[in-house]
This record gives sequence, C-alpha cells and structure tokens, in this order.
Amino acid sequence: MTQLSRRHLLITAAALPLAARSARADARLGEVLEASGAGSVTRGGTLLPLEPGLALMEGDQAATGEDGLALLLLDRETRINLGLGSSIELASYLGEIGGTINVGGAMVFDRPETLPPLDLRFVTAFGEIGVRGTRFFVGPSREEYAVFVDRGEVSVSNAGETRVLIAGDGCTLHEGAAPGEPTPWGAARIDEAFASLGLTRS
Repeated sequence: MTQLSRRHLLITAAALPLAARSARADARLGEVLEASGAGSVTRGGTLLPLEPGLALMEGDQAATGEDGLALLLLDRETRINLGLGSSIELASYLGEIGGTINVGGAMVFDRPETLPPLDLRFVTAFGEIGVRGTRFFVGPSREEYAVFVDRGEVSVSNAGETRVLIAGDGCTLHEGAAPGEPTPWGAARIDEAFASLGLTRS
C-alpha cells in the first residue's frame, strides 16, 4: 500500500443544530451491503466484524484490511465503496441532512441525483471537495492523490483557488497548493481508478 493510499480524507457538511444531532444519535444510518477480506467496525470501543447486514450507527468506524473491500449503504440509496486498507468514520453524519464523515484511503461516493441533495464539504490534506448528488472517486491514482467525477459536479478548493469538475473530469490534489486544472480522464485511467475498488464503470 502506498503512502498516498494512507492519506486521510475528512468529509464535512455545514454545522447542524444540536437538537437534530441528538435526535439521531442512536439512529440506524445504513448497513453493510457487501464485504470481502479482512475488515471491522469499531463501535464505542467494541470491535465488530465487517459483514453484510451489519447496521451502521453514528460514530461507527468501518475499516477494510489490506485485502478487504466493502460496499456500504447510507440512507435509502447513497452508496460508499471502500478500497483496500481504507476506512470511514460516521463522526456526526445525520442521514438525509448531512454531517461529518472521516475517510482514509480510496472511496467511491454514489448518491443518485433523484434524491434531495446533501451539502457535503469534503476536506482533505490537499484541499476541500464540495458535492451534492453525484458519483465520484477520490484516492490514489497513478502515484498522485486525485478526484474524478463520473456523474454530476464537484468543486475542489485549496490555497485560495477553486476548480469545478464536471462529469468526465479529474484533477490532482497537492498539499499546500492549488488543485490541478480539470482534465478529461481517458478510459484507461478511469478503469484503473474504479478497478482499485473492485468496481467497473457502469
């Protein structure tokens, strides 16, 4: 596993009312749909096996091992694929409202555009990613940390610069520097990115 794949991604949304957070503190946020290889869910200091059917709660941390992949369902239709040696923490995620998710490694986020949008702000060591309903990849790609938009639109910001990526565009992220210019990715690079999470682009 490369050093880039160990980079941590922080996903945040606008601040939410305390009452809303309290109301959902013990609510089921989703479940594990698929899992292969090693993996675990940490809940309140207890280690649980990452396996299909396990409910996901606020505060859970789901992690795959070096040989593990996982597909998680949030809300009704939002899906997160985790790559090898990757993790997410549902720090204060509040279902259809938004919240905060900490992510390490590679991930594909997929929320149908037919659902109400979430104002999520993804903050990485290399910058911020703002997204609503969309499908995008973030993670190591050809020895760089990168974002690729498969559907919808995202904005990527760092060092006082913002780039807007539309479907088919990707850009690189570098700590302390402006995001790379949006560039259409070729089929080979797209296939590589999705294949690293056990996915095909479809």
